[in-house]
Amino acid sequence: MKFDINVLKIDPAEETERICKFVVEEVKGAYRRTGVVIGLSGGVDSAVMAELALRALGREHVYGLILPERESNPVSSRYAHMHAEKMGIECREVDITPTVESVVSYRVRDEFIKRLVPEYEPGCRYNITLPTDLLERDSFSFYNLQVQLPDGTVKKKRLSPDAFRAITSFANIKIRSRMIHLYAEAEKRNCIVAGTTNRTEFILGDFCKYGDGGTDIEALAHVYKNQVYQLARYLDVIPEIIERSPSPDTFSLPVSDQEFFFRIPFDKLDLLLYAWEHEVSAGDAAQVLGLSMEAVNRAFTDFTTKNRATVHLRELPHSMAG
Repeated sequence: MKFDINVLKIDPAEETERICKFVVEEVKGAYRRTGVVIGLSGGVDSAVMAELALRALGREHVYGLILPERESNPVSSRYAHMHAEKMGIECREVDITPTVESVVSYRVRDEFIKRLVPEYEPGCRYNITLPTDLLERDSFSFYNLQVQLPDGTVKKKRLSPDAFRAITSFANIKIRSRMIHLYAEAEKRNCIVAGTTNRTEFILGDFCKYGDGGTDIEALAHVYKNQVYQLARYLDVIPEIIERSPSPDTFSLPVSDQEFFFRIPFDKLDLLLYAWEHEVSAGDAAQVLGLSMEAVNRAFTDFTTKNRATVHLRELPHSMAG
């Protein structure tokens, strides 16, 4: 197959029409509901999904929920409100802090982090990161806990697999709490919950099972992040969202998706992922992207590892039922 720098280019108008048709068929036909509820995160994926639903169903059938908790970046809610107002859809904000606290308290999380970084106190900000130089050198995928102290200094601690799982389990409570609120709203309104996972996230497993992966439809799971941005510009998503660096927004200290999960700059990530999915040779991909063979092979290995490790996220529960 021919692989070139423009392989991800789409016709946004044609793709919009195709996705809108899918949304209508699912909402009206498969589910026989009246509309969709979307969690507006202040990010590009949810903004694009809302714009598509608006065109497919009409603004009176699209409802937005903005679901911050006490550690969310305030910019997220601000941009989400701005975009909902621009679209003219009904939207409200619900603080999910009490929901999160009812499952595992922030105090328990704080006590766990303090055992790893003794200087940590409630009110300190934290995140977890991976090395972001995968294309430049061989490196292990060790996560680091970063704690920002009140004086601005940052303490780092390499996480063991057990510590990483513990901290991400706290973060995933936030993601799953949002889904509880989205379904409560959808059921009340006779609607379905529209997901916002794109293909880049879907293939590599950058989503939470029964959190942002627990939805009724996923109308963006076939388009790469690069293509989501093409749609965003066509659909007139507000520039503040288009220009914002993608982030999971689950930690109190901001971290980008590249730092937290992907390890590769977005201008290379989707092209490399497309090449990996379509079995383009490492040599051909390297030549087109101006990378070394070693860099491409490192990326391909990382994709294979992530894809295999997250198979369970993309499957229904295993069952002995016939």
